[in-house]
Amino acid sequence: MSRQPSLDIIIVNWNTGTLLRDCLESISQAHAASFRLERLVVVDNNSADGSADGLEGLSKQPTSVLYNDVNRGFAAACNQGAAGTQADYLLFLNPDTRVFSESLWLPLEVLEQPENATFGICGIRHVDDSGAFSTSCARFPTLRIFFGQMTGLSRLFPKWLPPHFLSESECLESQAVDQVIGAFFLVRRTLFEVLGGFDVRFFVYFEEVDFSLRARQAGFRSYYLACATAYHKGGGSSRHAKAARLFYSLRSRLLYGFKHYSLLAALTLVFLTLTVELATRCLAALGSMSMSKLVETAQGYASLFVCLCTKRLRWRS
Repeated sequence: MSRQPSLDIIIVNWNTGTLLRDCLESISQAHAASFRLERLVVVDNNSADGSADGLEGLSKQPTSVLYNDVNRGFAAACNQGAAGTQADYLLFLNPDTRVFSESLWLPLEVLEQPENATFGICGIRHVDDSGAFSTSCARFPTLRIFFGQMTGLSRLFPKWLPPHFLSESECLESQAVDQVIGAFFLVRRTLFEVLGGFDVRFFVYFEEVDFSLRARQAGFRSYYLACATAYHKGGGSSRHAKAARLFYSLRSRLLYGFKHYSLLAALTLVFLTLTVELATRCLAALGSMSMSKLVETAQGYASLFVCLCTKRLRWRS
């Protein structure tokens, strides 16, 4: 890089235990002289496990910890952590990730190239506990994609019902993509400011999908960098709240539909979610003889019904 760009890293934490500490330690090891790490901010959304306590000495870079007395949601906490930034780039990093030696400087180098000025977002290859490829980028979800996902038909007919997430074979090379996964979400500060940050109506899930689509509409694309890697465990915050995770996932999906689809398509998405997908989930739980999955599905959908019936969703901005 011909110049030394500046970077802020924002991590939103909610009951992630030791994963957050592992993440912060990996950042210290990955910090390179080719960029300035100006701020490392942890926003704690009212964790009950003490995971955000005593973090100040874990990183070479001073860590600012912001404590919320309620869980404000992921999108709102990201915006909170980014407030007042003057850095060239913002990296929104999940606490259940670990970065490696090339994870930070390589994507910054890509975005610094003049020929890549139209790329506003960059993500990298994710790997799991065994080092195997993990979900790294995705297509913008359409009604057809959602239907294939609900029914499982995307696995049988991927040509007609393409899956939401790109497969490993589709992610072998660096390329422009619809969106990169929000666990490692590198954004130009100027773009973040133009878009007004994440839409806080997305409590959790789909906030990066919505942001990426709005960025595309503003003339900025997302770039997937295959030669840089980060570890992503997945479900670090939500593994102990599976029914709530299902509710927020469904809720955010419907919000995305009403925000970006026609009214007819959005209402069709609601109908399919409340009928086809509910039936599919219940049959899958019964087929696996998992009473816990059946209970989680019932609880998640009960919360969604209450949300819909009480009109607690602000569909339009």
